[in-house]
Amino acid sequence: MSEPPPATRRGPASAPRGAAGRHTRLRLRTGDECEFDPGHLLDVFGQQRQRFVTALRGFSPGDWAAPTRCADWSAHEVVRHLCDGNAIVIAAGPDDGTLAKAGRFDPRSTPGEWLAASAGESPGSTLGRFAATTAELIALGRGRLARGRRFDVRLPYGPADWTVLVLHAFWDSWIHERDVLLARGAQHPTDGDATAYATAYGVFIAAAVAMMFGRQVRERLTLGGDGGGVFDVDCRRGVTVTVDRVVCAGPRAAEVADALAGRAPIAAALPEVPASSRAALSCLAGVFHNPPGGPGRLIPG
Repeated sequence: MSEPPPATRRGPASAPRGAAGRHTRLRLRTGDECEFDPGHLLDVFGQQRQRFVTALRGFSPGDWAAPTRCADWSAHEVVRHLCDGNAIVIAAGPDDGTLAKAGRFDPRSTPGEWLAASAGESPGSTLGRFAATTAELIALGRGRLARGRRFDVRLPYGPADWTVLVLHAFWDSWIHERDVLLARGAQHPTDGDATAYATAYGVFIAAAVAMMFGRQVRERLTLGGDGGGVFDVDCRRGVTVTVDRVVCAGPRAAEVADALAGRAPIAAALPEVPASSRAALSCLAGVFHNPPGGPGRLIPG
């Protein structure tokens, strides 16, 4: 496939690393340059997908047909959705707006409509397509980085470098892996780097959606467990989320990521956060819990 020309917008700046090479900080911003290492993200993405593919290879026909935390989707449908996500990232070009708020995309209904294209596909064929398109996505991203390719795509909160779309896809995939595995009582195989990326983006998109509803958040979230650290959220000039990867006590990062995506009550995940900030950060979950075409009702925090 042909590569788009370089854009004038700069890509993400490199995030700092600790003495042992550990990525210790990242910063996500709307309307400005983000700071994270996209090469490291691609490494983590590939490793996380391999863990999930390994788990899926042990699935029986009943496991593929089993329900998940997504009320309307079986495990097979979730993985078909992730294949669709791979295709979006692979096909993205300058100013691509597939996931933008404007237009016909509705996160509550459009992904389900995309599944019609793979209706009737066997689980084995889906798993093969999932592995192959994941490898294509990772290779394409690495090639773009090696050639210095930079271009913007349009996300619901505005334009962002294509590497942020990769982060968006990683967050979506990580949450959906948990939808499949936790629903069947299985562990979700992951690590601290993967959890940190998913939680950071989960906090970021939750704050960005809150801004769309006229809510602003300015909080410091101190999260524990794998992927934990200090997550500073500041919505005074757009949305900025700065993450410092330090060991600290607090709500588990993975459980906070789940709650922000509407998989658990946010009050239980962030009990020490003021109710007004919890309500704002619940806007994303409120969108997911509304019926398609319904009003923008906010679920209680």
